[in-house]
Amino acid sequence: MLEVRHLTKIYDDGTVALRDVNFIVPDGEFLVIIGLSGSGKSTLLRCINRLIDPTEGEIIWDGVDLAKLGGDDLRMARRKIGMVFQHFNLVRRSSVITNVLAGRLGYTSSRQSLLGRFSAEDNAKAQHALERLGIEDQAHKRADELSGGQQQRVGVARALMQEPKMILADEPVASLDPVLAHSLMQQLEILNKEDKITILCSLHYLDLVQRYATSVFGLRDGEIVYRGTREEIRAMNDEEFKEIYGQEAERVGGGLQGDLLTANGGGA
Repeated sequence: MLEVRHLTKIYDDGTVALRDVNFIVPDGEFLVIIGLSGSGKSTLLRCINRLIDPTEGEIIWDGVDLAKLGGDDLRMARRKIGMVFQHFNLVRRSSVITNVLAGRLGYTSSRQSLLGRFSAEDNAKAQHALERLGIEDQAHKRADELSGGQQQRVGVARALMQEPKMILADEPVASLDPVLAHSLMQQLEILNKEDKITILCSLHYLDLVQRYATSVFGLRDGEIVYRGTREEIRAMNDEEFKEIYGQEAERVGGGLQGDLLTANGGGA
């Protein structure tokens, strides 16, 4: 179980990205975080795995406060937390298989990782991860030769190599068209249901939220302003919608199903 208590993040320039955020995520949940750009979604996910250090608060995962860890203890904890990034974060000139094997760096010695040496077992794991994501035939291509959808699958395969108990997905489909977005979300759903991996995923598109989330919360200006289930977000009224996205936000077509968020005339 993940429990976040009184999490606050204030950047050096004084920007308050998160304000006293509190929530619990049971094991096996598919939690989706919604909100406008700048609401704190990415900061929250990056605080959880300590890519960003929180200013205050606790991040209790399996009884351990990740916010207090450092050095080898933090490295050990991170091994079980996969991360999928909006812009893939691949080494573009390296092969697909090499990028996937990077997910094993937390399990190898510093010398082996510097030399890029991985065991036969790790190589077999990488090939199996690519097979699960349906891109095994791309293993020896350079990452920058792949389409955006394929690159994001490489990112998921890399996270899978960590044998994670939890995956944090930061706007994983923002760069993909709707068909590819659903395909990628289906892959995350399979990992959630079949592998019992807890998923925390930030999204903009409410049709994806309605389809894949088991629970939802909405961030606005770094604060949680909405909590609900998949069923509750399908029944969201205008007042709840505007609480998350602001008074000038609109739901395209007057409904939620299949619609994109808009605010101030632009994409949200």
